[in-house]
This record gives sequence, C-alpha cells and structure tokens, in this order.
Amino acid sequence: MKCSEVMSKNPKVCTPSASTVEAARIMKDEDVGIVPVVEDAASRKLVGVVTDRDLCLQVIAEDRQPSKVKVEVCMTQNPVTCSPDDDLEDLMDLMEEHQVRRIPIVEKGGKLVGIVSTADVATSSTSSGDKAEVLEEISRP
Repeated sequence: MKCSEVMSKNPKVCTPSASTVEAARIMKDEDVGIVPVVEDAASRKLVGVVTDRDLCLQVIAEDRQPSKVKVEVCMTQNPVTCSPDDDLEDLMDLMEEHQVRRIPIVEKGGKLVGIVSTADVATSSTSSGDKAEVLEEISRP
C-alpha cells in the first residue's frame, strides 16, 4: 500500500510568519493536532510543522502572548517526510524510528500534498492485531 492511498489530502497550512493563535485556530477548526508550515500558500513548499504540544510547551508554558508569537519560533523545521509513492510500511518504520505520530507527504521539490497520521495507518491495516501492533510500536518510547 502506498502513502497516497491513506493520506489526508491537502491539509490546512500556515506560514512561519503566522501567529501561534492562527495555528491553534486551524487545529481547532480542523480537529487536528498538527499544522504543516509552508513557505507560502501558493507554493505549499513544506518548511516545518507545528503541533499542539509545541504551542503548549513553547508558548503557553513560557507565559508568552500567543497573538504576538510567530509560528517560526516554535515550529519543528525539516520534519520527517515521505512521498506519495512511498510504501506505507516504510512510513510506519519512520514513525517508529523518529517517535512521531504524523508524517507530511511531499512531492518532489517539497510541495505538501498530504499528511499521514497513526489513525490513518490504523484504519488502513487489515486486521485489528496489525493495528494494535503498529500503534504500540509507534508509541513506544
């Protein structure tokens, strides 16, 4: 199975200059815990990701004003990525190796086209035993 078969296509994005409030609103509106960060909306070239955990630890816990903090301050640059044609097994190996629950999917040149989460992986597995094993491996410290 290929990443393109299970990915959530065209996720909502923000730019590095967006405020962390804007990123949090996208998370709320889309019911997600991650927002891909792109160079600009037209190119959709991936430059990082920002997670709900990033916002909590680097903005809220530091008592910063979210409306004044830019995403570039707390985003993860150069995240682990896969291409749409990569095998899902390879993506799962990367999730386990890097202990991440979501991997952006980019085309050649870095254009963001989707994202794969552990939930996408779990619902794509053929048996419930496979699902449990995959999620356990990804979540293991």
